[in-house]
Amino acid sequence: MGLISGIVMGMMFGIGLMAGWKHMMEYRNKKRLAKAINVKSLSSLNREDLKKICGETFPCWISFPVYEQVKWLNKQLSKLWPFIADAAEAIIKESVEPLLEDYRPPGISSLKFSELSLGNVAPKIEGIRVQSLKEGQITMDIDLRWGGDPSIILAVGAAVVASIPIQLKDLQVFTVVRAIFQLADEIPCISAVVVALLAEPKPRIDYTLKAVGGSLTAIPGISDMINVHMLQWPHRIVVPIGGIPVDTSDLELKPVGKLTVTVVKASGLKNMELIGKSDPYVVLHIRPLFKVRTKVIDNNLNPVWNEKFELIAEDKETQSLIFEVYDEDIGDDKKLGTVKFTLIDLQPEVSKELELRLLPELDMLKIKDKKDRGTLTIQVFYHEFNKEEQLAAHEEEKRMIEAKKKLKEQGVVGSTMDAVDSAASAVGSGIGTGASIVGSGLGAVGSGLGAFGSGLSRAGKFMGRTINRQSGLPRGSVSNIQVTEENGAAKLHSM
Repeated sequence: MGLISGIVMGMMFGIGLMAGWKHMMEYRNKKRLAKAINVKSLSSLNREDLKKICGETFPCWISFPVYEQVKWLNKQLSKLWPFIADAAEAIIKESVEPLLEDYRPPGISSLKFSELSLGNVAPKIEGIRVQSLKEGQITMDIDLRWGGDPSIILAVGAAVVASIPIQLKDLQVFTVVRAIFQLADEIPCISAVVVALLAEPKPRIDYTLKAVGGSLTAIPGISDMINVHMLQWPHRIVVPIGGIPVDTSDLELKPVGKLTVTVVKASGLKNMELIGKSDPYVVLHIRPLFKVRTKVIDNNLNPVWNEKFELIAEDKETQSLIFEVYDEDIGDDKKLGTVKFTLIDLQPEVSKELELRLLPELDMLKIKDKKDRGTLTIQVFYHEFNKEEQLAAHEEEKRMIEAKKKLKEQGVVGSTMDAVDSAASAVGSGIGTGASIVGSGLGAVGSGLGAFGSGLSRAGKFMGRTINRQSGLPRGSVSNIQVTEENGAAKLHSM
């Protein structure tokens, strides 16, 4: 009996132990499942939801990273960099040299790469954000850091000196690169890539320019021309991939709307003159390549202009309208203030009057003098293009750029980034079939004519005569200039 009872007791104890173990495991699984459900619910909350739940006790260590870390990609990038660098050098040379030509400052006849090597140090990718903003495309924002050892030498040809090699040293890049991949049905499944720098956060590119066997002072404007505006979104470089001819017209920068801006007046401007008062005028632009400007109001700190301009927007969501108020002077014109107005706040077909407060600079971090610079009153009206208007505006932009290139080839203009005043912008139809850009503000030969005021006086001789900057003509402006075309050549006539 003792043996049998022992066996029975052992079996009952074993069964109870197994039942207890099973119950404990089911209980733990339920607890884990409940926690997983809670964690999943928390993971779907955003920053604002958590603030509502936690209130004042919201933990500061909780973050919502926009970019995903890709340490594995950095390891592969360092191994593949020699091959990537070789391919990138050819693409950069082919894509950037035309941009350098467009932004070439006065006094420089040619600007090309004589040496371009990206070095042996690979960039570091801090994070990547992948979006699907448009069907058939993948948009990738890449947070890039690069303190490399590139060897970049520009061959700079000037009108008054021999060609001087300019070396770009100590290059450091901190920016977010936007890459848009156009998908295709055939291998490699990507037909083209669009590359640009995002405007926000603001790109930071540090470098040192050194003239090899010469002086930078012999080449006016070379330090000022190297900027990120030419590659800042929505400006972009389109690179076809795969060796198969593809239509990349949908990826190119296109006008989306027309902005009619009336510069009404300014109030309480800072006086920059020792005797008398400042002589203010306003320069405005969306793209630096197309600047326009008002007339000068002499000896007045509360000027009234009431001048109307028409500017083209290519990306309303990301672009801004920049205003810069200057004091005309015999030497360099002094900046009285500047302000930026984002286009995303505009409603189509609705007129708005705004009073904007002027700042010493858009980037106020390094500005010590933060005193009030006055206000600028403007009226803005935005018209959104339909498909036909968009195509027409795009063709007009192309004609205008070709007209400026024609004038450049003849040595008539230098930089394309100087502002055009209302006298020059009214010449709209002067070059061939029309260098105007869907209206008055960007007409004539675009901003390139501004070089007549400042650049050609430094560049040397034109048409066998030396051109000097006229007294009272603001730097970067054109006044009383007529453009005509004779036998396929654009010509300037002073009025």
